[in-house]
Amino acid sequence: MSYVTAIVLAAGRGERLKSKVPKLLAKIGSKPVIIHTLEALSRNPSIKDIILVANAKNLREMTAWVKRYHIRKISSVVEGGARRQDSLGSGLKAVDNRTDLVLIHDAARPFIDKNLIDSVINIAKKSGAAITGVPVKGTIKKACGKVVDKTIERKNLWEIQTPQVFKKDLILKAYKKFGKIDVTDDAMLVEKLGGKVNIVEGSYSNIKITTPEDLVLAEAIAKRIR
Repeated sequence: MSYVTAIVLAAGRGERLKSKVPKLLAKIGSKPVIIHTLEALSRNPSIKDIILVANAKNLREMTAWVKRYHIRKISSVVEGGARRQDSLGSGLKAVDNRTDLVLIHDAARPFIDKNLIDSVINIAKKSGAAITGVPVKGTIKKACGKVVDKTIERKNLWEIQTPQVFKKDLILKAYKKFGKIDVTDDAMLVEKLGGKVNIVEGSYSNIKITTPEDLVLAEAIAKRIR
């Protein structure tokens, strides 16, 4: 069985949520967003340990919440950086020598289930790189300023999510070569390396908590899946 390490990226500031508390500590039901996420990953038997990447301002508070909820698979809590890839780099430095696969997940996506985690891990075992996503539902237009240039055919378009899973050697190589450039997701590093990245169809419920409206939607999703 492959040794899977999960890196949970929780170093974002969450300013768009406009909340008095940090985004990841905002509550869905009775628990903070981050706890929903960590519990879902910790319950999965394929995941052997979890590295939590927090920012300097909330690192101590995050550690306290982890202890309060007894998230036993947490192997370390490390400080992230200014950009996503900087935080990923901090997480990769803490990866166990035994690790075969690295699962990277946004802490602000609390609604991941066992089937989705298992699916993306299994594809990554075979192919080296697998990400989750959903087919784009809306009409997409390319614009110059606010003037439509053209309508994009959506049949081959995917909205990419996390978790994303990579063979350890592959993501380490990709990060070492391209970690200094700006990317919007981790798979871009592997793509730039020339690696093949497979898409596993995810769920429209696998939302990322970003704005106040997302918290309202999250409450509705949580009630539905309880």
